[in-house]
Amino acid sequence: MNGQLQKVESAELMRVAPHNAEAERQLLGAILVNNETYYRVSDFLEAGHFYVEPHRDIYEKVSQLIRAGKIASPITLKTFFSTDSKIADLAPAQYLLRLAADATSIINAEDYGRAIYDLAIRRNLIRIGEDMVNIAFDAPIDMPPGQQIDDAERRLFELAEQGRENTGFLGFGEALTQTIEMAAAAFQRQGKLSGISTGLRDLDEKMGGLQRSDLVVLAARPAMGKTSLVTNIAYNIAEAYMAEEQADGTLKTVNGGVVGFFSLEMSAEQLATRIISEQTEISSSKIRRGDLNEAEFEMLVAASQNMQTVPLHVDQTGGISIAQLVARARRLKRQRGLDLLIVDYIQLLSGSGKNQGNRVQEITEITTGLKALAKELNVPIIALSQLSRQVESRDDKRPILSDLRESGSIEQDADVVLFIYREEYYLGKTMPEEGTEEFFKWQEKLDRVKNRAEVIIAKQRHGPTGTVDLHFQGEFTRFSDLAETDRLPDRHD
Repeated sequence: MNGQLQKVESAELMRVAPHNAEAERQLLGAILVNNETYYRVSDFLEAGHFYVEPHRDIYEKVSQLIRAGKIASPITLKTFFSTDSKIADLAPAQYLLRLAADATSIINAEDYGRAIYDLAIRRNLIRIGEDMVNIAFDAPIDMPPGQQIDDAERRLFELAEQGRENTGFLGFGEALTQTIEMAAAAFQRQGKLSGISTGLRDLDEKMGGLQRSDLVVLAARPAMGKTSLVTNIAYNIAEAYMAEEQADGTLKTVNGGVVGFFSLEMSAEQLATRIISEQTEISSSKIRRGDLNEAEFEMLVAASQNMQTVPLHVDQTGGISIAQLVARARRLKRQRGLDLLIVDYIQLLSGSGKNQGNRVQEITEITTGLKALAKELNVPIIALSQLSRQVESRDDKRPILSDLRESGSIEQDADVVLFIYREEYYLGKTMPEEGTEEFFKWQEKLDRVKNRAEVIIAKQRHGPTGTVDLHFQGEFTRFSDLAETDRLPDRHD
């Protein structure tokens, strides 16, 4: 048995990492003959992608010369090598001259560059695989298996994202074409929205839906219903999901979307209870207690069956770091698709540990990471946030931007900032003595604001600010549009 293992190990040692030295020589020779060739590959090819060590060195020096606006040729390059050095048993000047002389054509330069790049990716995959095996065999004490998985996922995703051909400058004509395509898609989409519909008519009207790559911060004081609102939006979008199969077999979302929900405070079961309560109009307290009649139980079962296929994915892991969240979001996008990401809530995330003791810097790292993730995955991210207690000390308790905890980074990184305010909640705490004139005035005001909530759009990069009035039913944790006849007039403060 040991002999067989030794044979396998020796066979593994004899395997040579995938490479193509001839393609490397042809490409370098083509660049030395005509420096313009460099710009065909410089967007995706780096010196580290070359397998042969001297070729890496040559490409690096060629890059430096060309970027400095100088000519890269065997003559100009040879001065950067010592006279006694050798490349493949030849003096550097001889080797460079042979590269230029042997270059057959500059036409295939980009193909050679792509071949070199692809082989480098395969070598990196081998390296990641080897590291995974070695670390798993001899795991450091401070690296649990979960951390190793996160690290491997991060490295694989970084590898997948490198060298994509859709990076770099866009011609203005191409940018205009993309704008027209976006407008056409909005025109054809249900609700005529450029973004993803929240399922709430008046909110969509103000925001044009949730826009891709936007970081939307939704903030409120406790008991205002921020988790309820974001849960409603998540389910509305997931329930409306429709996709078309493309020519390459992939699915393209045409309505609604696949939703990822990081619930750092609440369990998946609690979230499901909220959603099923909202859908069936059976209070969540009755569902938890099992205080149901037969008709209500049948309604619950029917609703749960309808909800089985909804693409809403919940991660209920508490206390994760921004790096872990990013890795898991990337994985979800690759495995199941992703159109909207929700984080409940910012202050429950941790940073990398570099800013321990400085919460403001840690929050800055988190919000910057969330904005970068929204742009990278090209999906909107709704991140919930707490508000400072200074709201409670004011007569007008409607939140403003400065009420955001550690507001500098949150306000700066967010594309949209939404606040929830329910006057009914605060008014309910100030009941005067029954039977007095103040009580009747209070009762009249309470009736006017009962089951109403304001969503204040305090910041929006590509749209107006303002207030949207919604209907709120606390027993079903549901936000919905106000009936047409039941709308409040615009506020004039």
